Amino acid sequence: MLLKTSVIALTLTAQSALAEGELNIFTWGNYTSPELIEKFESTYDVKVTLTEYDSNDAALAKVKAGGHGFDIVVPTHSFVPVFISEGLLLETRPDQMENFSNVDPRWVDVDWDPGRHYTVPYQWGTTGVLVHTGTYDGDINTSAVFLDPPEELKGQINVVPEMQDVMNLAIFYYGGEMCTDDLTLLKKVRDGMLEAKKDWIGIDYPAFEKFINEDILGSVFWNGASMRIRADNPNFAYGYPKEGYPVWQDTIAVLKDARNPENAKLFQNFVMDPENAALISNFGRYANGTIGSEPFMDPDLIGAPELVIPEGLEDAGYFTELCAPETQELYTRIWTEIQK
Repeated sequence: MLLKTSVIALTLTAQSALAEGELNIFTWGNYTSPELIEKFESTYDVKVTLTEYDSNDAALAKVKAGGHGFDIVVPTHSFVPVFISEGLLLETRPDQMENFSNVDPRWVDVDWDPGRHYTVPYQWGTTGVLVHTGTYDGDINTSAVFLDPPEELKGQINVVPEMQDVMNLAIFYYGGEMCTDDLTLLKKVRDGMLEAKKDWIGIDYPAFEKFINEDILGSVFWNGASMRIRADNPNFAYGYPKEGYPVWQDTIAVLKDARNPENAKLFQNFVMDPENAALISNFGRYANGTIGSEPFMDPDLIGAPELVIPEGLEDAGYFTELCAPETQELYTRIWTEIQK
């Protein structure tokens, strides 16, 4: 009995020591539930520090440069294969973690991380357009909002600095398919965006207050962020471009050079708990990948127009993917020209 008690004591001590310390998370701006972080910190006696970025490209570049000190990164699904192929992620085997049984079956064995050896689902959603319908009362389910702006919105349109989303929206609008390398079509995309840019106020990830205060009246934006803005200014509505719109999932991954890998693994398991997944959705206003989270989610999320795709537009959504390197280079050159 004494030996058994000693073993239990040693085990508890080891777990406690494992959980103490720090966790440094590199993630999207204004995306992480403070309540989730506070709960994790109090549960495991771990101090969490958040550092924010505004695009997948920026996150990848920072991580590749090294010397960052981050433990966790939150890449969109299409960037996960790049992080893996570059040797930037630790194989943490989320599929063997206690809470993995809560993951929705549709997210268990995914193309970007077969069998889920590296990543866990975080939030998923769509990229469309956010429009102030008190100013513009026309069709908002179209990328013409930013590519052929109506007179009412000119000079007050923003485009987020996320190349994959914006390029895909533009390619769909001009009649192309994801990862097209059709130079004639890509020239049309480039010329169209350069012309439309004259009516944009910026290429930025602006503070939500700029929308709420109506300094910006239209934008390429994400559905959950759009819902948060509508909560403070009901004149805004989210549109699903009928020409085509990206669908994505953000993931929680542990970096290969993490200084606190065990705490990072604890966080991966933590977010797959239904109550914790609900905290994520309640703040971000996106869907999560965890079964059983709905009873803990805010009632206004259920049936929200930003989360329920309008009838007839369901098939216009496409899961994003990174293209062949040579095609990706074409997109980067176009995007670099647009940002000048």
